[in-house]
Amino acid sequence: MTRTATSPFATHRGAAPPGRFVDPAVTADGSVRATVPLTTLETLWFNTGTLCNIACANCYIESSPTNDALTYLRADDVARYLGEIARTGLATREIGFTGGEPFMNPDILAMLEQALAAGFQVLVLTNAMRPMTRWGQRLADLAGAYRHQLTFRVSLDHHTQALHDAERGQGSWDRAWEGLDWLRAQGLRIAIAGRRLIDEPEPAARSAYGALFAARGLKVAAYNPGALVMFPEMEADAEVPEITEACWGILNRNPGEMMCATSRMVVRRKGAAQATVVACTLTPYDPQFELGETLDQAAVSVPLNHPFCAQFCVLGGASCSAG
Repeated sequence: MTRTATSPFATHRGAAPPGRFVDPAVTADGSVRATVPLTTLETLWFNTGTLCNIACANCYIESSPTNDALTYLRADDVARYLGEIARTGLATREIGFTGGEPFMNPDILAMLEQALAAGFQVLVLTNAMRPMTRWGQRLADLAGAYRHQLTFRVSLDHHTQALHDAERGQGSWDRAWEGLDWLRAQGLRIAIAGRRLIDEPEPAARSAYGALFAARGLKVAAYNPGALVMFPEMEADAEVPEITEACWGILNRNPGEMMCATSRMVVRRKGAAQATVVACTLTPYDPQFELGETLDQAAVSVPLNHPFCAQFCVLGGASCSAG
């Protein structure tokens, strides 16, 4: 696979500015740092592992064919957390599977079936390439049986082939569309994860995606934020502000709107004996966001002590959930 030397999108793996995002209680100027309480666990994410069939220039979690820092989750890991939801009566409505590429995990069909059979809405994030389509009829049969509960969110990094391939490697556009066409032929529910250039207005990007979907016969509503999720770019060199308690009023934002108010993610670290729960899909490597081995232990307030908290959630207004 050939990669371009530079990305047309901003990178977002830079370190925090010196002296900032250090103390979970206060910001660099001594102000009280904003925190977000867990209001209800609406979405539980499972990171199936960071291994992926490709290595994207913009991957915040640095998934690749060699990165196994988060190892494969197992079906018994998923069963344990679904059991805790049932046992404690949590109001969880959605189970998300992300990676890496989830369909590389050998237990993925078993994990999907567990969540679907338990009655959850299930969202699986995929590049729709060979790791997905190789499951063939087995995946088609499982997905078909639960077609009203299961959504495949496929990554199309831009509405143009050139920029998508610049991010994901030469030929990845065509392989993604082969997978999308396969999903469509099975009559399965499809959503798209899109991106836009820093200087590209969102309405223009949505219009361009809509024209693409129409030309390809893909029934995805480009102006529906749940059907086409447009993720904000996170700039490594930007002056990222720390979020204080006062910012909620200044920015007219509500802590309950943040992703960590309604979701958590389960990961299994390489070499770990047990899966664990982290606060957010964006910060699985940062130990300060590791909250415990159970959902009960993870039901705590989260200090917004990371640049992604500001760029993605507070200022970007984004969420990984389907809701």
